[in-house]
Parts: sequence; C-alpha cells; structure tokens
Amino acid sequence: MPLADHLREARRRTVRAAAALVVGVVVGYLLSDHVLDVLRAPIEELGESRQASLNYDTVTAAFDLKLKIAIFSGIVLSSPVWFLELVAFVTPGLTGRERRAATGFLLAAVPLFAGGCAFGFWLFPHMVRVLAGFSSTEDTTILTASYYVDFVLRVVLATGIAFVLPVFLVALNLLGVLPARTLLRGWRAIVVVIVLFSALVTPAADVMSMFFVAAPMSVLFGAALVVTQVHDRRTARSLPTAE
Repeated sequence: MPLADHLREARRRTVRAAAALVVGVVVGYLLSDHVLDVLRAPIEELGESRQASLNYDTVTAAFDLKLKIAIFSGIVLSSPVWFLELVAFVTPGLTGRERRAATGFLLAAVPLFAGGCAFGFWLFPHMVRVLAGFSSTEDTTILTASYYVDFVLRVVLATGIAFVLPVFLVALNLLGVLPARTLLRGWRAIVVVIVLFSALVTPAADVMSMFFVAAPMSVLFGAALVVTQVHDRRTARSLPTAE
C-alpha cells in the first residue's frame, strides 16, 4: 500500500475512534452522578462511625470532577472501538507468526485487564476502610473529592496493568525475544521493580496500599515465569540433536 493510502487509512480509523470516544465521554458525563454515588459509598460507611465527607476546595471543583469521570468513562466505554481500529491498522503489517502471537496476547490481555480493573474496583473500598481506620474515631475524616477520585482511578488502573504485564512477558518469550532463564536470573530485580512501580502508582505513601498492588503482580509474575520455562523446555526438546 502506498504511503498516501496508509495515511488515509490511519485518518479514517482515527476519526472512527475519536467519534466513539466523544460518544463515550457524553455517556460518561450523564452517568457521572451514579459513578460518584458508587465511589461515595465507602465514605458514607465511614460516616456511620465518625464524621466523614467529600469536599470540594474550589468553585469549579465539582464540574472538573464530573468532567474527569466523563473522560475516564469515555475512554473505557469506547475502548472496544478504538482498540479494534488500532489492531486492524497494525495487523496487516505483521508476519504470520507475529499475528498469531499478537492474537494470543490480545485474547489473554483484554480479559485480564478487565479482571484487574474489576479487582481494583472491588479493592478500593477495603483500602479506604483500612487506611481511614488508622485515625481515631474522635477525628474527622475530610477528603478532597478530586484526590479521592484520583486515588480510586489509580488503584483501578494499577491493578489492571498489573494483571497484563505477565502476559506481555509471556508474549516476548513466545516470540523468542525473552528466554525464561533471563527472567529467572533477574527475578530479584523484577521484584524490586514491582515494588517501586507499586509505590509510584499508589497515591497514598503507605505500605498497605503498595502491598495491595505488589502482591498480585508478584503472583502473576511467578505464573509467567512458570509458563515461559515450560515453553522453553518444549522448544529445546523439539530441536534436532547434533550427532
């Protein structure tokens, strides 16, 4: 395909993805109040034992928060469209082996990312209760709404990414780029990277939040290490032996 056709193809798919994103943002804005009700539930639970509330520190903070929720919701709601458009644009340039590896990666990564985000969404109320529980019942818990929503979004995204990273390592191994012995030799460094990543993505600078993200990442890395070792052993057995 000539360069001009590539550019027209990219423009056409970009317009479709952008249109889906706009629709998703509009729907997300309409649903923002319901999303806030869900996010506010742990705060209301805290309010049963102590004084706790969400607060807006500026006049425009409430609108800014609804807009942030709308944009994030729009990205999530439109993800099937823009993701398929991206894959459809890239796939024709791949070889047969790369296409099979990419298909396997997508079939594993998409549900794992969704499961990771769902796990983060289930996790954040427990994190709120645990972290807020360190204060005395005589104290008042006053939370800035924008910070609180950022906390939830970062936990959800961090757990989603944590579930996908091991699949990326397995995909590199299947392509022959990353041998299992390399992962095995560097497992200590990888654990350190996991801990540092967990510390960066968790908004609260505390061990409990970091542990909630680092623990599943470490378990999934261990599973990826087992899969890559099994694959490399099967590949080694299939190679012809020298006489």
